[in-house]
Amino acid sequence: MFLGTAPADVYRNRFRLKRFARFLSIADEIIVRKGGCRIIDVGGNMEHWHALSDLWADRQIHVTLLNLSSEDVLDARFVSVIGDACDLSRFGDDEFDLVYSNSVIEHVGSWSNQKRMGAEIRRVAPHHYVQTPNYWFPIEPHFRAPIIHWLPEPWRVAIVKAHACGFYPRANSVDEARKIIEDAQLLDEAAMAEIFPDSVIEREQFIVTKSLIAIR
Repeated sequence: MFLGTAPADVYRNRFRLKRFARFLSIADEIIVRKGGCRIIDVGGNMEHWHALSDLWADRQIHVTLLNLSSEDVLDARFVSVIGDACDLSRFGDDEFDLVYSNSVIEHVGSWSNQKRMGAEIRRVAPHHYVQTPNYWFPIEPHFRAPIIHWLPEPWRVAIVKAHACGFYPRANSVDEARKIIEDAQLLDEAAMAEIFPDSVIEREQFIVTKSLIAIR
């Protein structure tokens, strides 16, 4: 992925706060039943959790952060491991109570990879919360530009060679440009329903549907 470190206030915009509150409501139901909640955050990092620590600090949770690289964690309730979102074979069936994944499934590449990630999420826990930007929202959130994701590929290549867009630097070659535009493969509601057939697909609204959230 080309995405850089996000500023802390990105994690606390009203959409992310509302999403995290919805996720915690699922965790709370599990905590009531079991006394605690084992969570795997697929594609997560400590920065995200630290920015929202006032929302979860008093809860009985244990969180496994799975990402392409590990990081130091200072809270005993967290562990950081290296892994692939499309291959969670190191974990057993229902090893966790709840999977959390925020704006990750659009970054794993091909449709087949996205399906593999969805199957693994459904396997390793009975419950999940998986959010992704909606393809049909007119502002592409990674490029922070209107309709760029709807344009023909040669046009997008030309745009990212000419300008830095959103979280991405300006591309210096066609190769770099194509890697950037391939970094995020957005999904629509029908695709999310196909990947998560036993989930409820909730819509996050901002005039039209901004994000899609698969919940089980």
